[in-house]
Amino acid sequence: MTAATPKGERRRQALVEAASALLVEGGFDAVRHRAVAERAGLPLASTTYYFDSLDELVTAAVELHGRGELESCRHRLAATPSEQLSDDDVLIEFILDLLVGEAVTDTETMLLRYERLVATGRRPYLRPLMRVMSKELHELIAEIFARSGRDITRDRVEELIALVDGSVVNSFIELKSDPRGVAARMLRSALSRHG
Repeated sequence: MTAATPKGERRRQALVEAASALLVEGGFDAVRHRAVAERAGLPLASTTYYFDSLDELVTAAVELHGRGELESCRHRLAATPSEQLSDDDVLIEFILDLLVGEAVTDTETMLLRYERLVATGRRPYLRPLMRVMSKELHELIAEIFARSGRDITRDRVEELIALVDGSVVNSFIELKSDPRGVAARMLRSALSRHG
């Protein structure tokens, strides 16, 4: 990897941003050297100049996108008064924004997101990054619940994530038109039963 100069850093970042956008729009298959270079407006050779492999570029793209989502939620959380978070509707929207995408309501975008998450499991080179980011996601969800005035265990965080993910995937299988709405109802029901 080469990017020691400010110009090199800018080019490398442009490639990562382009790869991240392609990943979100079309999944892992969309992230190819030529497509990334074209999206970034750089020569094709720049992808191999700044990255040792396509796997390294994909890893940087996944990290950029994932960290961006976590950071966006952290900023929103910092700006939201705790008393607002005690409202189940506000709390549920925070959790869904983290798990299914901020303000994502269309099924196609959600389907692409879940396809990307499942496909991550077939890429061993992403496992170390995904372990770190999963831990950060769990910690952020626990923090959201703490700010809402609810004490929640690590196991409970995992259960709620599984509940949301399962209800979304099941909605895809059953061809339901509002997977986010289904996940919201399941989450609301689980919160009302267990507090």
